[in-house]
Amino acid sequence: MVHLKSIATLKPYRKSVYFFFLLSSVAGLLLLRLPFIVPCFHLLLPKIKQIKAKKNPASLVAAGLITGNLYVYRYAEDSEPQRVLKVRAHSESCRAVRFINEGRVILTGSPDCSILATDIETGSPVARLENSHEKAVNRLVNLTETTIASGGDEGHIKVWDTRQQTCCNSFKVHEEYITDMTFEPDSMKLLGTSGDGTLSVCNLRSSKVQTQSEFSEDEPLSIVIMKNGRKVICGTESGTMLLYSWGFFKDCSDRFTGLSPNPVNALLKLDEERVITGTENGLINQIAEHSEYPVERLAFSHDRKYLGSISHDSILKMWDIDSLLQDTGKKAEGKSAAADSDNDDDDMDMDMDKDDILPKSSKGTKRKNNGAGLDTTSDFFADL
Repeated sequence: MVHLKSIATLKPYRKSVYFFFLLSSVAGLLLLRLPFIVPCFHLLLPKIKQIKAKKNPASLVAAGLITGNLYVYRYAEDSEPQRVLKVRAHSESCRAVRFINEGRVILTGSPDCSILATDIETGSPVARLENSHEKAVNRLVNLTETTIASGGDEGHIKVWDTRQQTCCNSFKVHEEYITDMTFEPDSMKLLGTSGDGTLSVCNLRSSKVQTQSEFSEDEPLSIVIMKNGRKVICGTESGTMLLYSWGFFKDCSDRFTGLSPNPVNALLKLDEERVITGTENGLINQIAEHSEYPVERLAFSHDRKYLGSISHDSILKMWDIDSLLQDTGKKAEGKSAAADSDNDDDDMDMDMDKDDILPKSSKGTKRKNNGAGLDTTSDFFADL
């Protein structure tokens, strides 16, 4: 999601008729028109007992609107979708949404500084954390089965116990709003990016800020962990992609400047070698063009058959990328770590503990692929 200034200047679209249909001429593109701008959404794995189809478990998609409403739709291939939930979640816009408790509860965050937990079956509030942050709640991310993290516009990152409904960790690490977060479960590290131009690494085991990068003039907007945990990529406001080596976060090891001249608002890992980008000019690189408006969020469905995207056009689109995924394969297999990783010289300052070294382990149109899939993003690592 772009920062507050970019959203605050936009006017909500007028109410429109809800519709959802299959556009077979564009490789199974599902379009869901909503009445207002959609700042956030989340796709749910199909393991819901309370809401399911007769033959197959339900697949759900939740969308938070700029009006503060939360909509949840059940979708299935070759069938009409059903809206299963409509909740007036917040007094201000809904910026973040996440399913928890195996899909029984959905969390939403808002500029009204609250985090709301809603029962997915009844639509009733389970809990509301008022004043969870000093300023707007901008990001939510799942950590473990019982913990989630939130990022606020004041620059703080907080960890919440969903059972006790209490804050169990608070990191006052950034001076500006949190633009994105991602979690590495093996090392229990929570990575965050901020409008202050830095990347932070919070150690959830020691409850300390492990390290923080040096200031970058390119404001990081999005973040993803790649290469089996050995690389971290940040998309920036200038379109430059910053590449960090795990354990060496003070400064980036590479910059990729020729990929996009537009802000990279969203990153989604396709596999360990390739990443999908959503940019300010409405493009989902090498896959599709959402619209002329900025792409705000990207997410896979539970089976990775659909790629969901949202923008300021008030339409949530789900692209059938099954054929693309079949073509990707596992190109990383068989490659040695030495051939794929940066040469991190001994004279570099090590930022992390020993346990941080991870084991190697409506205008939507589909763009012509020419068999290339997402191979251009493989160039991130080709020369390293």
